[in-house]
Amino acid sequence: MDNYKKFDKQSAVRDLSVLMLSASAMAFVPMTFAQSDESTVMEEVVATGIRHSMEAAADAKRDDARVVDAVVAEDIGKLPDNNIAEALQRVTGVSINRDFGVGSEVSIRGLTQNRVEVNGRSVLGDSRSGIDFQDFPAAFLEKVEVIKSPTPDMTEGALGGTISLKMARPLDLDGPLAAVSVQGEYADKADNLAPIMSSGVGNTWDLGDAGTFGAIASLSYQDRELRRDESLLQLQVGEVEGLAPAQNTPSGNYVYGREHTFNPRTEERERTAINLSFQWAPASEQGQFYLDLNSVERAGSQETFSLLHILDTPTVIPGETYEDANGQLQNFMYDEVQPLQTAGSSFRNSDSFSHAFGGEWDFTDKLTVSGEFSYAEADSYTPFSEFRFRGIDRALEGQGAEGENKWLVPVTFENSNNSAPTIDFADGYVFTDQQNQAFRRYEDTRTYINNEETAFKFDVEYAEPFGLDWVSSVKSGVRVTSRDFEQNRYQFRITNIFKNLEDADGNPDIIWMEDIAAQFPDVIKNYDFSGDAFEHTGRSGAYDLAKVTAYDVGLLQNQQATFDIVQQLLAGTNMEISGSLADNLEYQEGSYSEVNEETSAAYIQANLDFGDVRAIVGGRYVSTDISSSAYQEGEIVSDGANYDDFLPSLNVTWSLTDDTQLRFAAAKVMRRADFNELSPAYNYRDAYIAASRGNPELEPYRATQYDLAAEHYWDSNMVSATLFYKDVESFLTQTFECENQPEVVSTLTNTSDFDKICLWQADGIQYANENTPISDMGILTDFITNGENGKIQGLELGYQQAFDFLPGRWSGLGMSANYTYADSEDPNGTPLEDISKNTFNTQFYYEYEGLGIRLAYTYRDRFLDEAQTKRVLPLGELVLGAGSDDPTLGNNYREDLSQLDLSASYDVTDDITVIANITNLTAEPTINTGSNGTAFQIMETDRRYVLGVRAKF
Repeated sequence: MDNYKKFDKQSAVRDLSVLMLSASAMAFVPMTFAQSDESTVMEEVVATGIRHSMEAAADAKRDDARVVDAVVAEDIGKLPDNNIAEALQRVTGVSINRDFGVGSEVSIRGLTQNRVEVNGRSVLGDSRSGIDFQDFPAAFLEKVEVIKSPTPDMTEGALGGTISLKMARPLDLDGPLAAVSVQGEYADKADNLAPIMSSGVGNTWDLGDAGTFGAIASLSYQDRELRRDESLLQLQVGEVEGLAPAQNTPSGNYVYGREHTFNPRTEERERTAINLSFQWAPASEQGQFYLDLNSVERAGSQETFSLLHILDTPTVIPGETYEDANGQLQNFMYDEVQPLQTAGSSFRNSDSFSHAFGGEWDFTDKLTVSGEFSYAEADSYTPFSEFRFRGIDRALEGQGAEGENKWLVPVTFENSNNSAPTIDFADGYVFTDQQNQAFRRYEDTRTYINNEETAFKFDVEYAEPFGLDWVSSVKSGVRVTSRDFEQNRYQFRITNIFKNLEDADGNPDIIWMEDIAAQFPDVIKNYDFSGDAFEHTGRSGAYDLAKVTAYDVGLLQNQQATFDIVQQLLAGTNMEISGSLADNLEYQEGSYSEVNEETSAAYIQANLDFGDVRAIVGGRYVSTDISSSAYQEGEIVSDGANYDDFLPSLNVTWSLTDDTQLRFAAAKVMRRADFNELSPAYNYRDAYIAASRGNPELEPYRATQYDLAAEHYWDSNMVSATLFYKDVESFLTQTFECENQPEVVSTLTNTSDFDKICLWQADGIQYANENTPISDMGILTDFITNGENGKIQGLELGYQQAFDFLPGRWSGLGMSANYTYADSEDPNGTPLEDISKNTFNTQFYYEYEGLGIRLAYTYRDRFLDEAQTKRVLPLGELVLGAGSDDPTLGNNYREDLSQLDLSASYDVTDDITVIANITNLTAEPTINTGSNGTAFQIMETDRRYVLGVRAKF
């Protein structure tokens, strides 16, 4: 089978880059945008510098009829934010999550179920939420809006809000444009210097009687390497032999860590994006037509290791073992643990585009008609490869001992809530031992996802109908879409090699790591992370997971080469592989998923103007028909749902004075379930001992929301306060069943990890023990169903002040700050996922005579990250252990997050600016804990430095 298509677009992109960078050297006049008395929007575009861009953002909020916050182009360009999510974290009510330290997901008032659009149309990724913010370059944007109160003419699908990415239109240009930015980014943990480049050219041409034509072409290229260290362990609950009951837990059970794991990951990411926009307007100026073409390609690779040990129960060290304030057992031993190690590689490669043709026409001075046809598609390919070894005692094997002769070693453990724990093996760095590591498993899995949408919309607006001067306009329109999502997976997987292998004579055999090293020189490599593992966060003591001898992870990415090696290793045995790699890649029927969705919507809205009071009122009617398909007993079967929603909304703005206004907004909103939530296909995890499935009959998320806001503006300054309330119907919930899947269970290699494997014939969810036959073992499968209501309510405060009243150089000082309080709970009284009660952002800046400096700080307090997490599944607030009815069982919390970023710029000339940024200045870690506050996961990422130059001509 061919690997993911890497068609020759890369060469074409580089050729275009040369042309565009060459064009940037032409003597174009500075970048400016046309303005008119009727529009204040373009003022946001011409703004340069920190202060002017903040003024433009305040103007956007003030002039909009909805509850809106915005970030304007210079903010994104001048913050340490080559990333849209990291720019949006400065906005009131917005918080973000990061992947390898880079902003990837945005929550609006705690909800991640948001709509992302570019110039009003869909952009696609692997899910319903739209493109990952790491995939879309901030350099293409003139403004980003966060719309918290919808109007009927907006596309439905946002539970928290709509993130509207605005790109410039060619006819907004007032003269030729050429701009280029060249930056270098250094990631300290990866020890890598990478380029970030963007350029844009554009112009308009007066064609006389044929009208005016404009074009903009933009290119962005980024190539970076990032590193993330992860310490991970499982929190177990129970009594400890030799100790009295715990004093600091309500049950008397202890909490103790096991399965200590070190996952160092390095990713290489390359992103290339192109945007082309063409626009024409007739000489009569009655309308305009446009063609937008946008493409983003993301490619890369990941190198990862997973080093862990399993088995055994705690052994008390007399005089040293103790209980901490969370009831956690500390400084104890495991007498016999079995080392397991994995070399792995997985990376999501994607190729997406979004194209649109549309326009508007003024048939009369009152009647305007507009329409747009758009097509968006995203294709992704995710290769996943693993080469696993298992600790087997070679000396016992040589003596002919029966069964699995586990290689067992002692280890001392002490956990920490703010640094990497102490992992002290009596034999030192045991994962460098080649003699006792047996080849366990090789896997090559390839997942392909295609997601596409065709959309057509048509709108009519009529100004001052029926001669009513208090009705500014009436607007109505329709939108129809067709959405198709499909997932396919192929896999070659050979497992339990150490257990089932026999030589040509039928004798049990094992392939040792040192045998592989002898047969294939340079395939087994030594990796040493002891010098820089958790270099920022620190280590609480010895960390004997930091060195490993493993299969070459670089070679692992070459699937054909690794397959050839595995084929040769197994030649002449009972597990001999015949045929080519393509012959052995099996189609995974259980992972097939197809979702087809047809929607149609119609709306009507009135824009009202009573002088000091303005309002937008109306409703949107939406019909949805969803069909989901999957394999069942070798045949594709389909199921689905259809439902209708009426979504009324009201937005009222009351201008108390020229500078003070009140807002009230009310709306019903809906959000369809994501594709993986709708698909009944199995998504296996945790070495195939657990799985997730969706439900094609799911109803959408629905919510009723209210906003009440007060805003005051003076000069370029602003203060605002907003109360919000959201009643969310039918939050999705998980239910668990233990399914009998013998074809999967028969391949398990973790059957000795009894307490994680369920019993399919038992009442409720019960787990295996050491005497359980494999025929009784099942797959713990969670299903998604519609649950009950939840609520979110809170307060947003915003403040922006330029201290331009100060004398001389001091007048360059300024600041902005915002605070969000959010209170949420589900029917069980548990807070909803991803919602911090307190979020705070502030920026202090200085800008004077070409020098700009900004210090930006963001903070969010502890929040529920996930309600059911394998690593803390036995732990709840009551510390009763697995199988209890504690509603907080398995809750995974992310501790307080804060980040400090610094950026600076200096205008060498009017057209050339030198820039410098530091992201994650204090190198803060990400720490996750169980319900009792005990840490089980600590992640550390790069501190990133950027130095570059921007120029316009």
